[in-house]
Amino acid sequence: RWLGPRNPKVLGHVGTRGTSYWNVRLLDHLFGFEEIRVHSRRPESRNSFGERLSRDLGKPVIVTEDWESCLKGADIMVEATRLSEPTPMFERSWVRKGALVVPYGTMSALPLDFTDGFDKFVMDDLGQMRAGPFGALRPHINAGRISEASFYAEIGEIAAGMKPGRESDDETILFWHRGMSTGDIALGAAILDKARRMGLTQNLVYRDE
Repeated sequence: RWLGPRNPKVLGHVGTRGTSYWNVRLLDHLFGFEEIRVHSRRPESRNSFGERLSRDLGKPVIVTEDWESCLKGADIMVEATRLSEPTPMFERSWVRKGALVVPYGTMSALPLDFTDGFDKFVMDDLGQMRAGPFGALRPHINAGRISEASFYAEIGEIAAGMKPGRESDDETILFWHRGMSTGDIALGAAILDKARRMGLTQNLVYRDE
């Protein structure tokens, strides 16, 4: 909403496990893509993922056989893989000017030159840069190619209106998503509020007999 292009038409999503299904569902809810591409390493996984999404979204979903045909030229590019070790798979040349890139695999799929030429780096929590050996940009931090000073904002600052998000159509933005418990709490509160409005809640009383 705050970082994506104004009218994104194409979503490229690599990864079909964990949160991947709802990544695509929620992004399509926000933007109503004309084209959705998905990919994962195993054909049976990516095919069933694409079929489920196509059925539930009521629109075609393109299942690709490789990373490049999934991601290249997409307006929003999500990398949600589970590599066993850092492996450069996502080429910087596939990123068009003005795109939003969201890499959040546990192991980095980005070559060291991937961070060159971005207009803004945004993160959920900058403290996560100092946490552990994992994450999409960990090799870039270790190599001194990116630092805390490289980041424009945390996503909370943008959501709260303290800083603007995307400011032009040609800004190329990378959002490094590490996963925050505050996001889980916010989502849980929103679900509970909706359940109350729908009259679906039930109070449970604990008695210590």
